[in-house]
Amino acid sequence: MTSSVDAYDLLVIGSGMAGMAAAAFAGRKGLRVVLAGSSGQSHFSSGLLDLLAVHPVAEGKVWDDPFQALEALISDDPDHPYALLGSETVRRSFALFCDMLKDLGLPYTGHADRNASVITTLGTVKRTFRVPAWMWNAERGLRDNPAALMVDFTGLKGFSAARITQTLAPRWPNLTPVRLSFPLPGPLYPEHMAAALEVGAHRATLAGMLARRLRGVEMVGFPAILGIADPGTVHEDMERLLGARVFEVPTMPPSVTGLRLKAAFEAAAPGLGIRVMNQKLVRNVVRDKDWFQADIGTRESETSVRARFAILATGRFFGKGLLARRTGVVETVFGLPVEQPGDRTAWHDEAFLSGNGHAINRAGLRVDSRFRPLNNDGLPAHERLYAVGSILAGQDWARQKCGSGLAVATAYAAVRDMLAQ
Repeated sequence: MTSSVDAYDLLVIGSGMAGMAAAAFAGRKGLRVVLAGSSGQSHFSSGLLDLLAVHPVAEGKVWDDPFQALEALISDDPDHPYALLGSETVRRSFALFCDMLKDLGLPYTGHADRNASVITTLGTVKRTFRVPAWMWNAERGLRDNPAALMVDFTGLKGFSAARITQTLAPRWPNLTPVRLSFPLPGPLYPEHMAAALEVGAHRATLAGMLARRLRGVEMVGFPAILGIADPGTVHEDMERLLGARVFEVPTMPPSVTGLRLKAAFEAAAPGLGIRVMNQKLVRNVVRDKDWFQADIGTRESETSVRARFAILATGRFFGKGLLARRTGVVETVFGLPVEQPGDRTAWHDEAFLSGNGHAINRAGLRVDSRFRPLNNDGLPAHERLYAVGSILAGQDWARQKCGSGLAVATAYAAVRDMLAQ
């Protein structure tokens, strides 16, 4: 049952990267923000900040300079959401977002105008724009090929140092696999291991287990388990204990790097004037000219809030922002029209790995130049409603490697427009 009605400047619906970015941008400008959504997406986030690495996707062309790629994309595909932003807005949004992450104790780094190289769980190399500082040494390792160890743990599923080093051998032949038993007993899950290594005694034990293998070694790689709440301290201490540079490699979900983002955001939210309603969904929204009134709860409405503006950042199918029905794809909160193929038979290409991708992956909400979703007449559905992130139509973020960039830049643009009202 609804028991109270609190008033805010902004209601953010969705707690993934786009929702967190929108709330943080608005909170830092002094707005009162309430954010509601499922936090499950954080477990699947790599924590990497992709801007744009692949264009055109049909050719699989990988770019060193994401801004050159961006200019080519905007020229070739004027319906892509990036075309509404332009390079300078994207650049500005990334700079501000990385400044915020640094303030939250999660420094990110990278090249000025060049994508960095990150080792994946499979041992392949991914291009991305900004990486957590604790992964950065791998970039130098791939370039300089120092003697190094790649560590994995007996019982940790989905992460094999032998597979990584075998795949990377042509680029980093001096990277040697090492398998250890984790210092603590029990089933191994990345978030539990990361929490355990926040205890200094456990780090010392782990370093001791590696001691006899460190002769001549300049770097040591670990799965991304070096702490959740304070990875900087854990990383620094492991480098001190080992006498070697340390880097992390992302794991399969649940992703510690995604959980770090979520934990840092939630820790900072109260100080930014942001009320976070985790694992709470917007059950119903009533909108008039001046207000959105939303009922929020887990299984039923528990709280009502009012806000002058709303940002829809619910994501696509996995985030439950879009729902596929037999009659077509629907938007789940406001019932907004979804741009999509005219018939289900056109959703997918006959080839699963088609170079052209699948048409359904470009379905979503069409917006105006201010990121306000359009109604069936092609007009803004509401003067103060915005849509940001992967729910937008005309992009294929997974194949273009632009998911985080799309989330951060469109969130920034929506908040900037809102502040101008």
